Amino acid sequence: MSPVRAGIALGSNLGDRVNVLQKAKDRILAIDGVDLPVLQSPVYETSPVDCEPGAPNFYNAVIEIGFRGSADALLTHLRQIELALGREREHRRNVSRTIDLDLLYFDDLRCDEMDLQLPHPRIAERAFVLRPLADIAPDLRLPGQTATVRELLANLGSDQSIRPVTDKW
Repeated sequence: MSPVRAGIALGSNLGDRVNVLQKAKDRILAIDGVDLPVLQSPVYETSPVDCEPGAPNFYNAVIEIGFRGSADALLTHLRQIELALGREREHRRNVSRTIDLDLLYFDDLRCDEMDLQLPHPRIAERAFVLRPLADIAPDLRLPGQTATVRELLANLGSDQSIRPVTDKW
């Protein structure tokens, strides 16, 4: 089985955010079936979107890996990593968290199941995902999109604050 390209968004707004993102990335790279090379965006500091009042800013990044396995298997690994790094899943969406790992795309797979939507349904609305994704795959056309990631970002016109933090993580 040849590897598929899978995009993963990483986010954190609690604790030592860069360290948490690094630990999550290291654990992702240790998953059986992950192939190198890995594409990795810089880390960006972004204002929270639709979170509780007073929520700290997020650190966000995107990586792209090669993966020999199913999208469901990769999603299961990502959820296990979240739990291992202190994520509490029983909370509602858009609350502060130590780590958030979202499977953005899995080659050209389109999926609309309860636990897995591919490509991620809100990519085109989120500068905090599009900005780092544009750093590693600006010409990518996500399944169901006619525009590239670069074009989606340019057309977004978001007023969300995005500031580069580091490209060494």
